[in-house]
Amino acid sequence: MKKVYVYAICKNEEKHIKRWVESMKEADSIYVLDTGSTDNSVNLLKELGVNVTVKNYEHFKFDEARNDSLNLVPDEDSICVCTDIDEVFDKGWRKILDSIWEEDTKRVRYNMNFSFDEEGNPVSTYYISKIHTRNDYVWKHSIHEVIAYIGKEPEKVITTDLFNINHHPDREKKRDFYLDLLEEEVKKYSEDDRNMHYLGREYMYKGRWNEAIDTLIRHLNLKSSTWDEERGASMRYISRCYKALNRYDEAEVWLTKAIKETPGVREPYVEMGMLYYEKKDYFKSIEYLLKAKLIKDRSPKYINEEFAWNETICDLLSLDFYYLGAKEEAIFYAKEALKINNKNERIMNNLVFYEKMDK
Repeated sequence: MKKVYVYAICKNEEKHIKRWVESMKEADSIYVLDTGSTDNSVNLLKELGVNVTVKNYEHFKFDEARNDSLNLVPDEDSICVCTDIDEVFDKGWRKILDSIWEEDTKRVRYNMNFSFDEEGNPVSTYYISKIHTRNDYVWKHSIHEVIAYIGKEPEKVITTDLFNINHHPDREKKRDFYLDLLEEEVKKYSEDDRNMHYLGREYMYKGRWNEAIDTLIRHLNLKSSTWDEERGASMRYISRCYKALNRYDEAEVWLTKAIKETPGVREPYVEMGMLYYEKKDYFKSIEYLLKAKLIKDRSPKYINEEFAWNETICDLLSLDFYYLGAKEEAIFYAKEALKINNKNERIMNNLVFYEKMDK
């Protein structure tokens, strides 16, 4: 049986460390590269038996730090597991990994639960593959880094749904430097579609609407931009930017493009339903929201956004029907929304209001 080693980078993660080590201790050893913590992270990791090395960087880059942390792992035929310290595996992950790993396996693909609702149910999920052989991979890109295969044999990647890794981030932690790294990365690799997409998304998050639109269109025009779901996401983000600029016709055009690009993905239909709701075109809003409901399965290839899988669809349908004077339908969908989230007080109040109508 191969040894399993966990490796990670760390900076000021003391609030997560005990939980993380408890999850990762199923491995044979844990290695952490601390990149300049000013809290008690280093001491806490050492107290818990983690192998810790400290390295300060004049110009921090994620790929460099990931590669340095990987190099802490013994140079032997082993399985390496890269995680962040705000992530934890389902219990028993190691036994499952041992049972599915085959002699020629190079990497494992598994589900990341990226965010959760108040009840602890995952709402944003996607597959990642950061479990790999020791000497066949290197990390690339200074931000939104990816692991690249450099082995000589064919790369065998196996996919499992038998365990998940769960992300519980510190929402207060500052990540302002991400944008600077992305801008540098795109300037350096102007033909890289992945980080062009991420840069456009980051501009959108910052409310820099026109820069986001321009960058995301650049992403779509790159020859290397061939991944349908990432292209569809860029189109949806462009639509959001136009919507924020109150340019609703252009927002509608880009959502139409997104639906054409990814007809089996729920998110663009929901966003189109939201757009028509805001335009007070309730019939069209209903049309697209009902189309969204017909898509039952989350995508295994890209990020599933919370609004497409929580109570939002039924909530909007309830409001659409209310404004059309369809009381029974408004009541039905309000109840459906509350089945998904029974703590939403606004929907509760709406239901009470609907039920009192015409009495």
